[in-house]
This record gives sequence, structure tokens and C-alpha cells, in this order.
Amino acid sequence: MAAGRIEDRLRALGIRLPEAAAPIANYVPFCVTGNLVAVSGQLPLQDGALTATGKLGAGVSLEQGRAAARACFLNLVVQLRAACGGDLDRVRRVVRLGGFIACTAEFTQHAQVMNGASDAAVEIFGEAGRHARTTVGVPSLPLDAPVEVEGLFEIA
Repeated sequence: MAAGRIEDRLRALGIRLPEAAAPIANYVPFCVTGNLVAVSGQLPLQDGALTATGKLGAGVSLEQGRAAARACFLNLVVQLRAACGGDLDRVRRVVRLGGFIACTAEFTQHAQVMNGASDAAVEIFGEAGRHARTTVGVPSLPLDAPVEVEGLFEIA
């Protein structure tokens, strides 16, 4: 199959998608219902390892958090590609992203961290990447990850 416009955009941006991460518990990586794909929360894994560990406000910098959120989004795209049978051109819209930020009680820059994922969505999918979003701080995440991001996408 010839590469599509989204695959071409990824190449032009110098983005290499990681391998799909296997679920670490009793769930599936994505569910397709009608023209919607719900992708389970993804951690900032790259080459099988977390890009950072710990909490924002206690050792993880804002820039590390943004980079982790971006890595989470790239892992969402990997799962989304699988849900679309390998054809990312089927993606019509990034509908919603949900971000979970492991942080101290005093940390308040959740939105800036989550911009790492949101900026990547727009960078990759253009206007179709603009989305609704929820971002919340949490006391901990699986594997001591600083960020986890889930997504809802519309496909053709």
C-alpha cells in the first residue's frame, strides 16, 4: 500500500512512531464503535522504556512533562493506526484527549504539560487535530509515569 498523506506528514516532521505497547492489565488498546475509536490511556514509552518517571513538581520538569505528553500522543497514534487497518488517512478528527498528570499537590501547570500532546495532534492532523480536552492532576500513574493520555477519534 502506498504511503498516505498522514504518513508523509510524519516523515516530513521527522516523527518515527514507536512500536505498539501491549496492555499491562485486563483491557484492550482500543475499541472501535461505529465511526469512533476510543484509545486506552498510553504512557510515554519510547523503545520499550518510559521517557521519564516521577512527578511534576518533584523532580520532573515542565519540559520533561511536555515531552512525555507528546510521547503519549505518538503512542495513541500507533494504536489508532492499528484500529484503522494501517491507514491513518481514515482519521477525520481528534475528538477528545484526556490527560493525567502525576504531580505534587502544589503543581498547577497541568495545561502546559498537556500541550505536548495537543500540539502534536495539530502538528500531525492539522485542523482535524484540534480537539476537546480534559487534564487532571493525579497522585500516581502506572510504572511511575509522569503522564498518561487517552483519546477519542473519528474515522471514516
